[in-house]
Amino acid sequence: MSNTPPFSTVRLRDLQLTTAHALVAQTSGGSHTLEGKTPTEYLQALIDGLCELSLRDALTGLPNRRHMQAVLDSEIDRVARSGEAALLLLLDIDHFKKINDSHGHGVGDQVLQSIAATLHGCLRPMDTVARWGGEEFAIVLPACQVAFGRVVAERVRRAIEATPVHISPGLTLRVTISIGGAFALQWIRSTAQLWVERADAELYRAKAAGRNCVHIEEQPDSTVSAEEKSMLFGTPYTPSGWNDLPLPPPPPAHSAY
Repeated sequence: MSNTPPFSTVRLRDLQLTTAHALVAQTSGGSHTLEGKTPTEYLQALIDGLCELSLRDALTGLPNRRHMQAVLDSEIDRVARSGEAALLLLLDIDHFKKINDSHGHGVGDQVLQSIAATLHGCLRPMDTVARWGGEEFAIVLPACQVAFGRVVAERVRRAIEATPVHISPGLTLRVTISIGGAFALQWIRSTAQLWVERADAELYRAKAAGRNCVHIEEQPDSTVSAEEKSMLFGTPYTPSGWNDLPLPPPPPAHSAY
């Protein structure tokens, strides 16, 4: 019996690839990656291009929720193994519905694109920013120490607030965002869903506090008290009265022990 996969006998001209080719060719460098290929190389480049498109938000060009879910799972695993810090920020555009209602969804789309570009420009290459859905964005910041979490989030918030969205010669909008954040649990095998829920709870607090602000989940107090230090580094603790307990009687002479 032949071990050759059945799809190896499929001819490219028998496949309807026009739409797939057009989608990949529209992406940055897509047309170039499909040119001058052997049939096998062409089909592989087409598949790779479609996979890339499936992980991108069509409007903003940012990674989409599917891609971010994979990033969250990866970070949860890394933090549980290494103990390094990682911060998740959830961002919500303030009063976005009012923008759509007042100016139309086309203007709303331009606002989303402007915010996406601003977010992409104020983060590190190692960070991941994605369109989470609707008017929400998500950012994962690996190796972000707790002391810098609020500073980074505030920098993002100020960058959005300071960037006017130019819609037309006669229309410029000022947009703000609310941010909620939570750190991944270090040395603990948690889940991405719980991490998102904790960050979302902080986002709700930011919106309830009046919007255009940052709320980061408080970290547990790991300070060791003087009493705890004494217990850790002092003389071994002996329970009171244990030295006074009588010793058990010796076993009988005929005992096997």
